Amino acid sequence: MMNGKKMTEVGINPGGVELFDRVVSILDQARDNVVRAVNSNMVLAYWLIGREIVSALQKGDNRAEYGRHVIEKLSKELTSRYGRSFSSTNLRYFRNFYSVYSERMPLIRHIGCGEFSNAEKPHTQSGVLQEMSFAIEIREKDLGFSPELGWSHYRALMNVENRNERLFYEFESEVEGWDVKHLERQIHTFLFARLLKSRNKAGVMQLTREGQTVRTPSDSMKNPYVLDFLGLPESEVLHESTIEKAIIDNLQLFLLELGKGFAFVGRQKRMQFEHDFFYIDLVFYNCILKCYLLIDLKIGELTHQDVGQMDSYIRMFDDKYLSEGDNPTIGLILCSKRNETIAKYSVLKESKQIFASKYILQLPTEEELRLEIERERRQIEENHEE
Repeated sequence: MMNGKKMTEVGINPGGVELFDRVVSILDQARDNVVRAVNSNMVLAYWLIGREIVSALQKGDNRAEYGRHVIEKLSKELTSRYGRSFSSTNLRYFRNFYSVYSERMPLIRHIGCGEFSNAEKPHTQSGVLQEMSFAIEIREKDLGFSPELGWSHYRALMNVENRNERLFYEFESEVEGWDVKHLERQIHTFLFARLLKSRNKAGVMQLTREGQTVRTPSDSMKNPYVLDFLGLPESEVLHESTIEKAIIDNLQLFLLELGKGFAFVGRQKRMQFEHDFFYIDLVFYNCILKCYLLIDLKIGELTHQDVGQMDSYIRMFDDKYLSEGDNPTIGLILCSKRNETIAKYSVLKESKQIFASKYILQLPTEEELRLEIERERRQIEENHEE
């Protein structure tokens, strides 16, 4: 009996741990689903409230005083019944939310539920509750809201005026699982514009509908790179080693800024050629492109010597470190000032492996960054035309 009891206890404990883990997993998933469902339904509710407000204002007096009176009266009544979430300011957000996304259908997209057809569209006369609970997969982004994004995401997205740009950020937030803070940073640093600079009109639509796709090395490059999170001042007395250390100290944020698919490999990678030693500042590997990325940090303006040095680094690295299945190494020269003349009359113009981008250590104003991106894009277009 004693042996049987011990055997039973031994047999139960491992199974008990597994059972506990499975139950915890079920409960955690259920809670996540509940939170997601609540967030999704609140997004739909706010859209529908916004629609009702817009409809009420359109039927009434066009004067601003009338609109303010309607919203304040509604806010007072809702607050007395539901609490603080329905201030006049929030109701104006709901109104703007509907105005920005008025072409959307009030539903949440769900993967694997089939295609959207005209026969399946919810009808407004079926009631608000039926509209809020309707959920089906659709291909067109304008016909529904993402189940992965909450109200705070859409609050941030409403600040993006350009429709294509807004769709891009919505797509990336959903696919990449961006939290609101990261979404706001990408909007504020004009990720869409930085990726768009080297793309044609077809590239605009591709970014809008597919997000940032990485098929070639140039797809993964940005210009400029915004490194404000390093906490370093814009100064000529900085050293490359200072920037390198700051990047290592903020590696997670740097990987996010670097883009999709990158993993850190090492710093100050030593390569020997006969009796000489060379050191690469930073080495990464892109798991999508299946290639190494060498980064050379430069204080000051890009020079021909910088380009030639990177070309040598890539050739040596390919010769010594590539394994079966690796694609050719790419190199990125990060400099505080990009020289367009050198970019035009060097291997940078035609190369598919060597790139040069400017880095910015302090976040400029939105207008300054916009002008910087537009200026550099014009220069690139002029070089292509010539």
